[in-house]
Amino acid sequence: MTSKEIRELSIGEIETKLRETRELLVQLRLRKHTGQVEKPHLLRVYRKDIARLETALTQKKSAKTAA
Repeated sequence: MTSKEIRELSIGEIETKLRETRELLVQLRLRKHTGQVEKPHLLRVYRKDIARLETALTQKKSAKTAA
């Protein structure tokens, strides 16, 4: 996901997407340890998506508190 797409989501949607992405990352890590990963670059992609989601969530929560 891009930062622009994430900024358009609501807080609840961001939290849901964050949970789903973390689950995907855990599954991919497990498959990596068993040697079944076809696309190892997805590990980096999911980590970056999680960072973007957490950043957007923090920004939205702080903006909501300030308002």
